[in-house]
Amino acid sequence: MALIHEMRYSCSPEDAKVYDTIRLRKEFLIQDLMVNDQLKLVYSLFDRLIVGGAVPVTKDIELETIDPLRSTYFCERREVGIINVGGKGSVIVDDKVYELNNKDALYIGKGTKKIVFKSNSANSPGRFYINSAPAHAEYPTVKITKSEAEIVQLGSLETSNARTINKLLVNSVVKTCQLQMGLTELKPGSVWNTIPPHTHVRRMEAYYYFEVPENQSVCHFMGETNETRHIWMQNEQAVISPPWSMHSAAGTSNYSFIWGMAGENMDYGDMDACTVNNLK
Repeated sequence: MALIHEMRYSCSPEDAKVYDTIRLRKEFLIQDLMVNDQLKLVYSLFDRLIVGGAVPVTKDIELETIDPLRSTYFCERREVGIINVGGKGSVIVDDKVYELNNKDALYIGKGTKKIVFKSNSANSPGRFYINSAPAHAEYPTVKITKSEAEIVQLGSLETSNARTINKLLVNSVVKTCQLQMGLTELKPGSVWNTIPPHTHVRRMEAYYYFEVPENQSVCHFMGETNETRHIWMQNEQAVISPPWSMHSAAGTSNYSFIWGMAGENMDYGDMDACTVNNLK
């Protein structure tokens, strides 16, 4: 099993204004996240969120600590959220097995010693998307199926943003320290997510785009509302969104994405909306 990790340092909005396309993608875009028999972790210093992906095909994959954490095991000071975007699989948490179907989620609390990813079939392996944030307290491991999520229907076909928001690992569903995760599915004919665009300086966010059809793309918008930037993204790629950055996207087809947040505020509705016709 190959374990690959990267560090992504924080930057100010003044810095980001002068980034060209190559630099913008280097700092914020996460590519090659889902690779067979590989665990990839990206450690962002925005709220110290870790974004990762694990695809166990021919062997199980253990979530081991990385050197920047200076910890004896990964969850010594951290909590973890996992959403399976692939075939049936399981996560073994300190010898207890949690079966995860497609789009099921698992919260793992601080103090967990061992986390192992396993697929039921090599022909249709689990594809485990991972977010992790620092934790101040120990909360129990909880599995949340997609059917148990808090579901919200938003948008409309008339404005090309009809979507289903599945709140999986949020404080109204499961107890966490600061991590929140959910899954949004755009309906056929809709391409815009996160409308209206918004910011929340109290927390950062990471987006993971998937179910993007072959030969289609998603254009992710970020930056300050009066100084926006964009990153063209492909299927199974993620992007880091700083606290000062707005976030929204439009695709050339409908798609799905996972949002994950870390920071000081657990209120899902706490956001500063951006008026669309005032964006620059």
